[in-house]
Amino acid sequence: MRADMDIKFLSGVGEKRAQLLATEAGIRTVGDLLHYYPHRYIDRTKVFRIGSLTEEQSNVHVQLRGRITGFAYLGEGPKKRLSVSLSDGSGVAELIWFQRTTWIEKQLEVGREYMVLGKPTFFRGEVSIVHPEIELVEKFLSRGNLGMQGVYSTTEKLTAIGLGSKGIYNLVCTLWEHAKGHIAETLPEQVIRQCNLLPRAEALQNIHFPSSHQMLQRAIYRLKFEELFGVQLGILSVKAGRTTLQNGFMFPRVGEMFRDFYENHLPFALTGAQKRVIKEIRRDTTSGHQMNRLLQGDVGSGKTLVALMSMLLAADNGFQSCMMAPTEILARQHHASISKMLAGTPAEGRVAVLTGSTKTRERREILERTLSGEVLILVGTHALIEDRVQFDNLGLVVIDEQHRFGVDQRAKLWTKNRQTPHILVMTATPIPRTLAMTLYGDLDVSVIDEMPAGRKPIKTYHFKEEMRLKLFGFMKSEIAKGRQVYVVYPLIKESEALDYQNLYDGFDNIVQEFPLPEYKVGVIHGKMPPEDKAESMKLFAEGVNHILVATSVIEVGVDVPNATVMVIESAERFGLSQLHQLRGRVGRGGNQSYCVLMSGDKLSRDAEARLAAMVETNDGFRLSELDLRLRGAGDVNGTRQSGEAIDLQIASLSTDGQILEQARLIASALLDDDPNLSQPQNAKLAALRDRYKPKTNIDYGMIS
Repeated sequence: MRADMDIKFLSGVGEKRAQLLATEAGIRTVGDLLHYYPHRYIDRTKVFRIGSLTEEQSNVHVQLRGRITGFAYLGEGPKKRLSVSLSDGSGVAELIWFQRTTWIEKQLEVGREYMVLGKPTFFRGEVSIVHPEIELVEKFLSRGNLGMQGVYSTTEKLTAIGLGSKGIYNLVCTLWEHAKGHIAETLPEQVIRQCNLLPRAEALQNIHFPSSHQMLQRAIYRLKFEELFGVQLGILSVKAGRTTLQNGFMFPRVGEMFRDFYENHLPFALTGAQKRVIKEIRRDTTSGHQMNRLLQGDVGSGKTLVALMSMLLAADNGFQSCMMAPTEILARQHHASISKMLAGTPAEGRVAVLTGSTKTRERREILERTLSGEVLILVGTHALIEDRVQFDNLGLVVIDEQHRFGVDQRAKLWTKNRQTPHILVMTATPIPRTLAMTLYGDLDVSVIDEMPAGRKPIKTYHFKEEMRLKLFGFMKSEIAKGRQVYVVYPLIKESEALDYQNLYDGFDNIVQEFPLPEYKVGVIHGKMPPEDKAESMKLFAEGVNHILVATSVIEVGVDVPNATVMVIESAERFGLSQLHQLRGRVGRGGNQSYCVLMSGDKLSRDAEARLAAMVETNDGFRLSELDLRLRGAGDVNGTRQSGEAIDLQIASLSTDGQILEQARLIASALLDDDPNLSQPQNAKLAALRDRYKPKTNIDYGMIS
């Protein structure tokens, strides 16, 4: 039986069930079913006496063994039910079925002994179990696997056609009878021995039919290791392929542009972390290999300055740079800050910005200046990837908040020169180590973990609705000091209309509380025309408006040092990373800044944990680790996207960091010894690598 055999050909499935298994559970082949693991287990070795059951066991699976003493139909119409009496000598339990009653009745025989599994309920001292699993004792004992029984995830539609957890379990039993002698090993003997792993066949048997708790844990470890090992083999192979090629542009010269800026125009002294990162970039760009580096740093840590100095290095060596940002607001912000920093330097006037709203005449001029090499630094949105944007000699690409771009969008920038330019990816979203090793494992990682001198930690508070008047008073006191305030509302795609309504209701309330002429209030959101957004942002940045009411469109890109208060409405609806990003919009100047998290009174446990963590710490990396635990790798930081989703069936990046570390070390050592996995003993590893190789990376040798 081949792993890719259509599931419909497995006994007990058929066409109709196969269609639902595919749409409801993603099970299309027998291999998919074999890797559809239980999410918990029921101990089938323990049998309870009916007379010993207590109300503390309500809604907890218990196993009974008894004889059927009688059954009857009760009620009429939709409420009709089959009631069966089960006795074990210590008491009597009522077994109840509301569905498939005729079929159930045909399976039962008065006087025969059965094993029963279900969740008991109690009423006036009597025990009943609704829709239990029931099986003749002889059949149960004949199976032999009397340890723990897997409980499989299912849906209402699957349950309705007999594929609840027990139905799926029965299919797995059928499949295992055919497959158990034909499970191919995927790992070499030396890796299995080195890590004390179960063979794959034994691991699959014990994940579905554990013979003991210890064997279940060993099976889980083996399957998690294989998954994470495959992921790391794929990622590190891509990295090895890049770093073994001598295809990187060389930036050996530290020339006039870099020196003049460094000696005469730095806006503030570089932190130790910034100096360290610049040295790492210098080392990459003089190695002969193509740089592919991830630069992590909290909002306000000085990533843009590092990127600018890297682009000046490129310029000193005859190369142009481009910087791609996810929003027009952020692109224009970068352009304005870079132009300001370069005023009075040899690079002054050689920076341009290109976005979707750039006027035709201006666009034509920018394209001509870029093609001629006059523009040294081109900042823009996804407009940069258009075919008509051509460079004279592009040597460095900077991507800001790269997870906001699609894979294909980014890759188009790599083809703007005869060979792949150096790539610097920046993110203000702190990424947990385990996630970074998986999402960005083919990149070298730099971290700016120091803030510029003089920055005061932002004070964060959690207010509920009854404290709104206190909030308004606080906002007025800050405005009286000459400060400004953001008020941010959530924007979740599923409830966009309601969110926009909340934003405008909130805007109306604030205008009433902060009336003209004493106060001026602006509004900005994603549905506004670009020119209106730019004008609203300009009025706030110039200090004309005291309050800016916004959606999370301002999460990235707004730099208003005079803004000292960030109010986040319905804060419980935001993830931790997004809350942290929004908070980073204030605290940009020398004044004490504040973040106020407004929420409803009733919060889930996770929401309480998120808001409490925000109040407790400003450390983005600590928050990102908590966010990973709370929300899982698929959602944290918005990184799940086309071509980059982490498709792990059993391993978890939030809890399996140690296994991931071990898998990465062993994968790295194997690839150091045999980069192409071409040695005979590594044939299995080559197949595993290819199965998990990331789809997000280009072939760095493709462009020559």
